Amino acid sequence: MDCGDPGFRADSRFMTIVRWLCLSGLILNAQAAVPDNLVAEGIPEIPATLRADASRYLEFRAASFQDWHPQERALLVATRFADVSQLHLVAQPGGMRKQLTFLPEPVRSGSFQPRIGECLVFEQDTGGGEFYQLYRYDLADGRITLLTDGRSRNTGPLWSPSGRWIAYTSTRRNGRDNDLYLQDPAQPASSRLVREMAGGGWSVADWSPDENQLLVLEYLSINESHLHLVELASGNSRRLTSDTPDKVAYAKARFALDARSIVVSTDLNSEFLQLAQLDPISGQIQPLTRHLPWDVEDFEVSPDGKRVAFVTNEDGSSVLRFYDLNRRREFKSPKLPASVIGGLKWHPAGREIGFTLSAAQSPGDTYSLEVKTGRLHRWTESESGGLNPAAFVEPHLIRFPSFDGRTVSAFVYHPDPAKFPGPRPVLVSIHGGPESQARPVFQARNNYYLNELGVAVVYPSRWSRLSERPAARSGTSWPGTKGMASPKNATPITSSSP
Repeated sequence: MDCGDPGFRADSRFMTIVRWLCLSGLILNAQAAVPDNLVAEGIPEIPATLRADASRYLEFRAASFQDWHPQERALLVATRFADVSQLHLVAQPGGMRKQLTFLPEPVRSGSFQPRIGECLVFEQDTGGGEFYQLYRYDLADGRITLLTDGRSRNTGPLWSPSGRWIAYTSTRRNGRDNDLYLQDPAQPASSRLVREMAGGGWSVADWSPDENQLLVLEYLSINESHLHLVELASGNSRRLTSDTPDKVAYAKARFALDARSIVVSTDLNSEFLQLAQLDPISGQIQPLTRHLPWDVEDFEVSPDGKRVAFVTNEDGSSVLRFYDLNRRREFKSPKLPASVIGGLKWHPAGREIGFTLSAAQSPGDTYSLEVKTGRLHRWTESESGGLNPAAFVEPHLIRFPSFDGRTVSAFVYHPDPAKFPGPRPVLVSIHGGPESQARPVFQARNNYYLNELGVAVVYPSRWSRLSERPAARSGTSWPGTKGMASPKNATPITSSSP
């Protein structure tokens, strides 16, 4: 963003704030110095009172859903109360968060032992080095036990249905390839190599219901991946997906209850990631959501194997949907606010599904939905620097034609017209590309623009040369801002995230 653009007109206080945010994303203490590798020219000194006022817009936390307790209606979340994220247990919607881990490094993920729930397994690295180690946490006494060698990179631990084993990938053999390992977490020395793999793109997708096979995903690129079936007893592997003239992506895969079919999300013969069923014997794939012109971003098969909960990305917003595998059709889906959701996981009883939701008024919290009644439960309410989340602006979606004849969507955030009447400055945030996308997530520090400065923010959902077109330049009106924005008070900013 060029804060000195002559087409950008605003008062000096606004210019001071914008330059400061562009420089460092907020300097939070009076002694902070400009980094040695950054040249700052013409940046006015930031008053301490202004720094304190704006710093509230950075003091927020999120609580991401990790897992359901196998025997209770309670769940595991990851959130921070100090400097790094740790695991917490929440016993009921809106209940107190009981911290379980108190470690100096952030905890990456956690999952309960199925059926019994006496322990959980989590991942953690040191100093951001991404050489993740696996640990067992015993709920009875809080004891933590290292399960891996402390040196290699170990990722994606997945419990067997009985809760006896975990399968995961590790570079233990040569420090390079992601081999498949099996382990009884109650006995750390039991870890054994199941199969040597070539490359680093391997992950465990699912266990077969009889625990004799692993469904394994081989990731080559965002456009190409394959599915394999690995026999645990012999280590033999069989590729389930065939070569095609065009590259095909498989984003996720889960066994159906009887293992006679596999539910996948794939872009085979489609512009979008679709929900589909794969026959592991014949290799035939039957699309289930061909009628939806949107990517399926996440899904989970219910414990009884009859239903699939899945999320579609519709113009940037997440839509939670359900599919009946027996009747071969969707059934009624709930209406959720404009948001981004992920981390789907069914409660073992099969009546409720949990997920993480990020929206304009929530920095990322854990929710669950009762499938039969459509009742939504909020389990956590993460703090937002003492600010009232209800005051954060909800976006509205607009669509307009692009220079190439395509329809472009954008999220528009309007400042409160009662507080900021008349034409207002507009920031047009052009996200990184080509795979990135503007989405209606929590706006964090950008809420300062809206709530304190009265600046409208527009997020085009496609980047296709928008920064090169007149509509993205200063001094040009943008759709959705008519009657609010002065054409001389619009300027683009280019970034990879809000």
